[in-house]
Amino acid sequence: MRRAVVDIGTNSTRLFIADVDDGRVADVLDRRTSITRLGAGVDAGGRLRSDAMERVFVVLDEYKARIDGHGGARTVAVLTSAVRDATNGEEFASTVGARWGFEPHILTGDEEAGLTFLGATSARDPSDRRPTLVLDIGGGSTELVIGAGREMTFHVSTQAGVVRQTERHLHSDPPTPAELDELASDVRSILAAAVPERFRGSVAWAIGVAGTATSMASIAQELEPYDPDKVEGYVVSADECRRILDRLASLTLEERRRVRGLHPDRAPTIVAGGVILLETLALFGLDSFEVSENDILRGAVLGLE
Repeated sequence: MRRAVVDIGTNSTRLFIADVDDGRVADVLDRRTSITRLGAGVDAGGRLRSDAMERVFVVLDEYKARIDGHGGARTVAVLTSAVRDATNGEEFASTVGARWGFEPHILTGDEEAGLTFLGATSARDPSDRRPTLVLDIGGGSTELVIGAGREMTFHVSTQAGVVRQTERHLHSDPPTPAELDELASDVRSILAAAVPERFRGSVAWAIGVAGTATSMASIAQELEPYDPDKVEGYVVSADECRRILDRLASLTLEERRRVRGLHPDRAPTIVAGGVILLETLALFGLDSFEVSENDILRGAVLGLE
């Protein structure tokens, strides 16, 4: 069965088209990412702005043409933190359904976490019972999921996201040490309140998915152009992550846009992403994480009927 998922997130809008056979992804036909910043201003104003929605609409026109070019696969749209937090989120989701014919799903934080875990573990050996943390740093929220094999034991959606924390704390270019300290303190408090003590030492390994994690792997390898085959499975140490973050935080926005391995559109939010990533590793006492291309897109293709 051919399926397509459009993931309309706080920072990016993504497309995933795949053939699914017997509960697994048999073939990936298309995968696209566009930085649309739908969540710009939502943390402060509580609503999706018209200019932000228009950026998404332009991309959806392109994605609809690509989906039709692959035979009109059944398409679902998953909408996450920015849409569920905005007062006009339901109206936006209805527009997506009516205008492009996509089935809209405004995911709860728990649903988002579950699909992320499914996607991250779907290609792994189900007999691998290592307690694993799946970390998905998004624009408006960060999902933390702990489990073994295909079974989750804990999951939480936190209000720490790269767009949200950038807007709250990073106002200088480059950011000041005081701003970075405030951001780290905010994230540390959010994570500590969200994760009970008994889970913090319970994991042996971490898998990082989505833009911050994949960007760290790409920057570490200086990939130009981006190569998903080299990103998948790459292990980033906390020390390497810290070195990359220190370098990025010392640069102006325009200088970050020119960093080899970093997509220019991620330059405005990558510093906040690096802080969230490091604070998460510290909370769980981990000194590295594995990067995976398999995330909520694959989970939604497999898990949403």
